[in-house]
Amino acid sequence: MLGEYRISGRRASEIAASVERGVSSGDLSPGHVLPPMRELAARLEVNPNTVAAAYRTLRERGVIETAGRRGSRVRPAPVGASRGSLRIEAPPGVRDLGEGNPDPELLPDLGPALAAAAADAQSRGLYGQDAVVAEFTAYARAALDADGVPAGPVAVTSGALDAIERVLAAHLRPGDAVAVEDPGWGSVLDLVTALGLRAVPVGVDDSGPVAADVERALRAGARALVVTDRAQNPTGASLDAPRARELRAVLGRHPDVLLIEDDHGHAIVDLPLHPLAGVTAHWAFIRSAAKAYGPDLRVATLTGDAVTVDRVAGRQRLGPGWVSRLLQRALLHLWTSDAIDTRAVSRSYGDRRDALIHALAERGVVARGRSGMNVWVPVSDETGAVARLLHAGWAAAPGARFRLDTPQGVRLTVSPLTSADIGPLADAVAAAAGPARPVSYG
Repeated sequence: MLGEYRISGRRASEIAASVERGVSSGDLSPGHVLPPMRELAARLEVNPNTVAAAYRTLRERGVIETAGRRGSRVRPAPVGASRGSLRIEAPPGVRDLGEGNPDPELLPDLGPALAAAAADAQSRGLYGQDAVVAEFTAYARAALDADGVPAGPVAVTSGALDAIERVLAAHLRPGDAVAVEDPGWGSVLDLVTALGLRAVPVGVDDSGPVAADVERALRAGARALVVTDRAQNPTGASLDAPRARELRAVLGRHPDVLLIEDDHGHAIVDLPLHPLAGVTAHWAFIRSAAKAYGPDLRVATLTGDAVTVDRVAGRQRLGPGWVSRLLQRALLHLWTSDAIDTRAVSRSYGDRRDALIHALAERGVVARGRSGMNVWVPVSDETGAVARLLHAGWAAAPGARFRLDTPQGVRLTVSPLTSADIGPLADAVAAAAGPARPVSYG
């Protein structure tokens, strides 16, 4: 039943807008079943094809999903109710461990790099120049070669999520299934829904996506797989050599699957890269500058097979045109001037992360965090745990921002922590987490 909310409209666009208003207001809650098309058409006195067109638009926008004979229903996490809305605001006096920001003390001063870029005559931003600065391409490609990433052209996007969106849109259509890490980056989960795609959860352990889960997802028809190579958000997982071999074998059995790799942990992680790229016909490998050089430096390197990169670059030309060459040259200056000590940065995050995990273990709390700046703590009741931590003076990110089917948890970002914080935080987490329980994968 539709309850008190009544869908209205005479045209498909009006009917779709009416449903979206109901979702935004909360009158149509996640999982709510919409009327059958013929029933709604009779009620609105319109042609059933008009309702069918409205429902199709809503599916493409990620608002509803259709489950055969079970009809159409509001998605569990519809657009407009994104995981970003689950953010916990830290009131005065509460330490914020929920935003996932890097440590400002470890970020470089952008002033010299921006000044050097601005002084370069080639950075004046005239029309007709190449979208990617030639020196940027050469340096980025050399770094990718050194890490074993297969040869491919280089494009530049406005961050990792921009790249992922463009690659998915270049190959997939609404209704297609995408295998995603669970728990995984909440923005990717939201993006998949926003594109009208269907997320298929894949379990993650400390070595990355579980190969059996990936095989199961691809056999079930997932047309793309999104993998975080290192510093996985929120668990800190990092692909090791054995897991990479297993996943390459799986992908080899599904050569038509689109592979997207996110290496946002580059320059803040001291673990080696084990790329999967090159096994499938279409692939993309992405490196953003956000974690190592600053979130506001919206530059990410994208490489991949020629068809994928050409499609992304071609569509980009019809939109923003290019990512600021001024920013490209600024990042290039940061790279070539060794503006950060990558080993020191990796060690700083690693020391804080390992200290917290060790302190939690001493208190009987299971936690995960193999790389990067986050620690994932399984809990029996994440809403209660977040509330208790907030009362104790710590703001954590609720696990609902990152998970689909995986058990509950909270994410703690270690970048704001000092050594003096570890003990008090571990005490608070132990008191908030509830009884520890083993977590299985696959």
